[in-house]
Amino acid sequence: MTGARTTGRWDAPAGTARDAGRSTRKGSREDTPEDALARESGQIMLLTSAFVAFALLLVTVVVSATQVHLERKRLFDLADALALAAADSMSQETFYAGAAERPTDGAVLTLTDGEIQAEVRDYLQEHPDATAGLDGVRVVDATTADGRTAEVSLTALARPAMVSWVTQLWSDGIIVRAEARARAW
Repeated sequence: MTGARTTGRWDAPAGTARDAGRSTRKGSREDTPEDALARESGQIMLLTSAFVAFALLLVTVVVSATQVHLERKRLFDLADALALAAADSMSQETFYAGAAERPTDGAVLTLTDGEIQAEVRDYLQEHPDATAGLDGVRVVDATTADGRTAEVSLTALARPAMVSWVTQLWSDGIIVRAEARARAW
């Protein structure tokens, strides 16, 4: 026996045919921590940079979606204010002079499409700051179906805040719509 017994088995002396490929095999017991580190070098950096890129893209999508949602909510607030103003569109002079139409089905006030449209137009002219920050606000409809309820529909163009290759499809803007109703009593 030429080998020395050290770990419960007979090892071949260093440099023999049996020992020849032992230290170069991946994951062998004789690998030193430096060998393992050399094999793994750069893989963590690659994974980290891919994760950072994915996280940044996710942030751009979330920020853009949040901005579109907030602009839609602002448009809805404007539509609500316009519907409320239109529901109260009858002036006191018209009401007390007797020029108002006869109420229908127990309604105190009777609304007309012309009054609602005029009030919406007047409100937007008197409050130009109401559309500040909203692009392309357009009144689609300002009518009443029953003479008691003012219905206002608006559209606007929301532009994503952060444009990346993910949100590039919507860089020209997203049309948002809002409808509101208010009843005149």
